[in-house]
Amino acid sequence: MQCVASCDDPNPAKRKTFEQPVIQTLQMFVGESGCWLVVLASSIFSRYISKSSASTSYQPLDTEDRTELGRDPLPQEDVEAPADATNVPAKPFADAEGSGERLPLKGWKILLLALPACCDIAGTTLMNVGLLFVAASIYQMTRGALVLFVGLFSVIFLKRHLNAFKWGSLFIVVAGVAVVGLAGALENKKATVPGTTPGSDPPGMNELRHQMAHSTIHMLRDVAKNVKVAAQEHSAAQTIVGILLIAGAQIFTASQFVLEESIMAKYELDPLATVGWEGVFGFSVTAIGMVILHFAVGRTEAGRGGYFDAKEGLSQVFQHRAIAFSSLLTMVSIG
Repeated sequence: MQCVASCDDPNPAKRKTFEQPVIQTLQMFVGESGCWLVVLASSIFSRYISKSSASTSYQPLDTEDRTELGRDPLPQEDVEAPADATNVPAKPFADAEGSGERLPLKGWKILLLALPACCDIAGTTLMNVGLLFVAASIYQMTRGALVLFVGLFSVIFLKRHLNAFKWGSLFIVVAGVAVVGLAGALENKKATVPGTTPGSDPPGMNELRHQMAHSTIHMLRDVAKNVKVAAQEHSAAQTIVGILLIAGAQIFTASQFVLEESIMAKYELDPLATVGWEGVFGFSVTAIGMVILHFAVGRTEAGRGGYFDAKEGLSQVFQHRAIAFSSLLTMVSIG
């Protein structure tokens, strides 16, 4: 986490870090919208540069031109055969009726891509919030639950068939994710005061209890231990909440994948343009929602400086060079 305020305070609890999951989701869609730059560059190249290269390249003479110039006609095997109308390249996907032909995705049908974009908004935002409560390693491992939801939704909605081996593999992955999440929660619960070991007292503590049972030192130690245990239990609760948020986000991400496959099985669109359109829809919905939440929640006393305070979040992005640079790299890597 990058610090944005009170960074020099010796107490880490008083330092304020950059915690803006909604703005991070917005940055993701900015990166996806950047695919339009590649589409534009490819269009310019194919229209001007590629056409000019083709016009200046060598063009072989046909049979009539060679006869007029007094040259022998080309051999029969060198003459280009006419195109066969029945020789149609195979499509990468087939539609639901099995005709093998996909319709062009254009006009108002482009709005269909807003559905997976909205799922992407929900999934990414929940994962960004969950990352605030867990370690990055637990975050990455918990995302492995995605394969189970994708498998389930593929069987339910896309009518796919998974054999017993694949089902077993899915549940093994999910079992591993559950073990990682449980280990993270137990690790926070069982953390102890530095200098002690779980289930035992510091050296000489038994004698100290007998000799100084009612001393001030003993009382201070008990208070410190109780505070430490309370803090660790709260941290364990945060870890559990974070894991549940990340796991729940995989439901929306899996829905996004299934919707995209269902749409692209029937309609045809350039892959980069597909990502670009999802970026445009996702950016628009996120920006509108961010403005509404800012005025509804972010401007209140309880919401000021929180997740929905768009003014504070944007000022943190542009005022701190490290955050601005990492945000730029994130958008470029996504695009």
